[in-house]
Amino acid sequence: MKIGILTSGGDCPGINATIRGVCKAAINHYGMEVVGIHGGFQGLFEGETEQLTSMSVSGLLNTGGTILGTSREKPFKKKATEEEKKERTRLIIENVKRMGLDAIVCIGGNGTQKSAYKLSKIGLNIVTVPKTIDNDVWGTDQTFGFDTAVTIATEAIDRLHSTASSHRRVMVIEVMGHKAGWIALHSGIAGGGDIILLPELDYDIKAISQVILDRFKKGHTHTIIVVAEGIKTLNGRKAGEYVAEQIEFETGIETRQTVLGYVQRGGSPSAFDRILATRMGSHAAELIARKDYGKMVCLKGNEITSIKLSDVNDKLKLVTEDNDFVVQGKRIGICFGK
Repeated sequence: MKIGILTSGGDCPGINATIRGVCKAAINHYGMEVVGIHGGFQGLFEGETEQLTSMSVSGLLNTGGTILGTSREKPFKKKATEEEKKERTRLIIENVKRMGLDAIVCIGGNGTQKSAYKLSKIGLNIVTVPKTIDNDVWGTDQTFGFDTAVTIATEAIDRLHSTASSHRRVMVIEVMGHKAGWIALHSGIAGGGDIILLPELDYDIKAISQVILDRFKKGHTHTIIVVAEGIKTLNGRKAGEYVAEQIEFETGIETRQTVLGYVQRGGSPSAFDRILATRMGSHAAELIARKDYGKMVCLKGNEITSIKLSDVNDKLKLVTEDNDFVVQGKRIGICFGK
């Protein structure tokens, strides 16, 4: 068999480890030929590829980014006319046939899963691996990249404690998470955050300010607030900046904000993510060998398995009020906005 691999969407620690996992299993165990498709789904239109071998993926386990490159290109754009969609479909099928691919492994987040499902509906043999630091892909307990992002955010929070306590300040740290607050939730608890604000849960600045004032009255020298970038703000203001400004106005306490940004997405994956990415990549090769297409590899408990792409399509895994992290966080005194 001859298979293709592409990576789509934002970069994420562990993509290269996944590519390596797919290739090592596909080539060494199943005797497949593997082709790397450059530039995400754009590569299905332009046909820029390279032969991947067991040797060419050697050393990728701890390497950040993606050797195949990535893009935000979607094979089926919403604004495209029916005629344009038909033409794009024809071109994709033609290029896949020209490349001689029996199946394609698509590595990516929610947008990638949605596009991959559409590709499977037009007859292509697709297997996907979920990738995002946000951990918001429905159907898997965890995505690779998440553990690394949480570790980076936690280390940053740890460092802010000393500055905040030295200056008797409120420190607001903004982490990634547009629609899902998993990074803020996990790093906030791991880093000893006092207040955690998530996109899924409403918050009240006045209530938060009162919590901060009460903490200072009790002798606490500082307060750490962990904010997901996707929380609601007035006029679309940046989350960290808005929260810091409002809190300083309400409390009169010096408040500073730090935005981690893309630091969370770069660099080497953690040991956990290297292992998870390797296992997921190897399982993707197994699904192809079994000709079990239209599936997304997933983690359920400690087991690597798979679910139908049709079940994943258009769904998000979000934090809920009854999530155990939220419940236990409240019990130990963390404020989640109210």
